[in-house]
Amino acid sequence: MQKFWKSLLVSPAVLGAILLVDATAFAGETIKTSQNTQSQLVVTPKQNAGQVTSVSQLSDVQPTDWAFQALQSLVERYGCIAGYPNGTYRGNRPMTRYEFAAGLNACLDRVNEIIATATSELVTKEDLATLQRLQEEFSAELATLRGRVDTLEARTAELEANQFSTTTKLTGQVVMAITDVLGGDDVNGVDAKGNNTTLGARARVEFNTSFTGKDTLFTRIQTNNILNPDIGTPEGNLFFAGEDGTNDAFIDALFYKFPLSDSTEVIVIANAGAADDVTNTVNQFDGDGAFGALSTFGTRNPIYYQMDGAGLGITQNFGDTLALSLAYLASSPNDPSGSNGLFNGPYGALAQLTFQPSDRLTVGLTYINAYNQELGAGSNRANPISFLNSDFGVDVPFSSNSYGLEATYQLNDNFVLGGWVGYTNAQNLSTEGGTIDRGKLDIWNWAVTLGFPDLGSKGSVAGIIVGMEPKVTNSSINEIDEDADTSYHVEAFYQYQLSENITITPGVIWLTAPDHNNDNDNVFIGALRTTFSF
Repeated sequence: MQKFWKSLLVSPAVLGAILLVDATAFAGETIKTSQNTQSQLVVTPKQNAGQVTSVSQLSDVQPTDWAFQALQSLVERYGCIAGYPNGTYRGNRPMTRYEFAAGLNACLDRVNEIIATATSELVTKEDLATLQRLQEEFSAELATLRGRVDTLEARTAELEANQFSTTTKLTGQVVMAITDVLGGDDVNGVDAKGNNTTLGARARVEFNTSFTGKDTLFTRIQTNNILNPDIGTPEGNLFFAGEDGTNDAFIDALFYKFPLSDSTEVIVIANAGAADDVTNTVNQFDGDGAFGALSTFGTRNPIYYQMDGAGLGITQNFGDTLALSLAYLASSPNDPSGSNGLFNGPYGALAQLTFQPSDRLTVGLTYINAYNQELGAGSNRANPISFLNSDFGVDVPFSSNSYGLEATYQLNDNFVLGGWVGYTNAQNLSTEGGTIDRGKLDIWNWAVTLGFPDLGSKGSVAGIIVGMEPKVTNSSINEIDEDADTSYHVEAFYQYQLSENITITPGVIWLTAPDHNNDNDNVFIGALRTTFSF
């Protein structure tokens, strides 16, 4: 076939005439060149533009273009090429069958005119002989092309008749995880090592719907029976774990995202929203539990976990380097009872500036004001609502202000350095009848992340996370002491890209003094996560 196309380019007259042999075999077909560009077989229709007499009149046609000589001959020898009113030819633009027919007709009219006048030697006997020879030599190839087009049209018709939706794309994901606690005899009186080896799965079906091509209606149905190991502290929690271990399926996430302008994006969240839906969490290992970090702490700065539920988010872009995100999410917006609802219940309000001066560097400055929300990681005392409820049986509301600095920098193609620091100031809003003193807590956390993309194979990644999960460094609340010691979170994993749809991630989490208490034994949590995407 390559010999065929070269022969056509050598003789533009043959190009114009050969199309007459079987126009339907070529309608909509394209030729792929060595430069991986595409060019239609026929010329731009005359009715779209004015006639040109020299190829130099076409501003976007250069002598280096692969079809330059063919276009030059068609313009200057046959005069059946037209350009657009702005002086362009647009040779790489896709072409419709109508345009093909119009362009073919224009060239054939010109060829017929030349033959009828019989005053020109433009069409030579050699051209006609070449045409006849090529027609005979490549008759089988032309029939094959016709068959291919017919087959493609039949397959397209079948897909259109049986497609899932014209507006919705269906995707899915299954995370299967084997987990176990490999060490730790005593953590706050709990035999951590006594945990049994478990196997669980999180399955998601997602519908991505677009009505305009720029908006997204996102619906996710999820079931999750994975449970966190019981080690007597929220430290080391797994991000992909569920809450109750049941196999019930439910609508997990539901939001509608659309552009308000070229630089402004709005997201309206009806259920199960999170910080990563409304802003960039600036962590290379934030894979929402399916990819990247295994732990809740390693997935993103814990201050982000004070954002969940339903609400509104707006991101305003200032050029390509700076973005401002504002969001409000309420945890119990559909509950009309006291201390609940959209504005009277638990909520998180976020403001973040994200600075990205290059593709390699991203920095985030985050502020979150929250009511009755917890960090979900770190020591028991760093989650005071749960701590006071479990240890003293009192339900005390808290408000908090959190501040975060996140950054990631890609030093080269195979090494990415990142990390964050987070500070939370939390205060109780009730004394529970004088049981609890009014006071405040200072809670800090930090982490350093090391990423090694494409280690071992394309698409694979190795990761190391070293940090301190949320720790109470100062307390003026009588029933909540400062955390006495410092526990370090060390996490290592290798995410192996087995195929385009399957990744396998073995990893281990080491807690040096769980619950920030040196009296507790070191804990090692092992996990083998397999993610199927479709």
